Parts: sequence; C-alpha cells; structure tokens
Amino acid sequence: MFNPSRTQVRQFFMACWAKRHSPKSMTPLEKMGFAAVLWHPEYHAILADSDQLGQDYADGEYHTNPFLHLSMHLAVSEQLSIDQPPGIVPIYQGLTRKFDSEHQAAHAVMDCLAEIVWQAQQQGQMPDSQAYLQRLQQQL
Repeated sequence: MFNPSRTQVRQFFMACWAKRHSPKSMTPLEKMGFAAVLWHPEYHAILADSDQLGQDYADGEYHTNPFLHLSMHLAVSEQLSIDQPPGIVPIYQGLTRKFDSEHQAAHAVMDCLAEIVWQAQQQGQMPDSQAYLQRLQQQL
C-alpha cells in the first residue's frame, strides 16, 4: 500500500503546481492533483513556497491544512475514477446537480469521507464503505 510521508505529499502538490505551464509532462495522478489545486487559488502561493514543506498546520495559525485538503480532493477523485465504492459516481453526479457545482459536490463527499475515516480510526477498524455510501445518500 502506498503510504507517502508528509513531505512527499507536499512535494507532490508543489510539483503539480510547478508543472502548470507544461501539463503534458504531468502523470495522470498529477493531473488529478492539479485539478484540485485549480479549485483552490488561495493555496497557489503556498504551493510555490518551498518553505511550506516544513510548516506545521496544526498550530492553529491556519484554518485548514491545504495539503490535507488537497489530499482529500485527490482521494475523492480517485474514488470517482474507479467508482469505488461502487455507486459513488451516481451519488456524486446527484450532488453536482444539487449544488450546481462539481467543487461543492466534492466537498460534500470529502466531509462524509472524513467522518467515515474518523469513525474507523476510533473503532480501530477499516472504513465501512456501506456506511459511507449511506452517509453520501443523505446529502442528496
């Protein structure tokens, strides 16, 4: 299982942003990451600043850890690309219609994903895909 370090995750998104002028050089995964970056112009300066590699976002100075947020977008994009868990794509499409925004739909999915992952961590178990889909259905 792929388990990148904090620095590797940050380097990945910084590389996605650095390659913005040459998108043909991006891997398919970088293209997914770049799409998330484009939705968040408030992070562009952070992604261009190598000093951010060591920034501790848990200290309360920042409202959101931009790298965690972008990672959640990437997780959702990957789930949608393979319809995993099965049924997430039509739910996402329904959320996109509901919010009239793919970005807002992605945020709704991210909120459910974060909740399910947190619950699994608290219970010391794997995330429950059926509970995740049920939670997503409630957002429609």
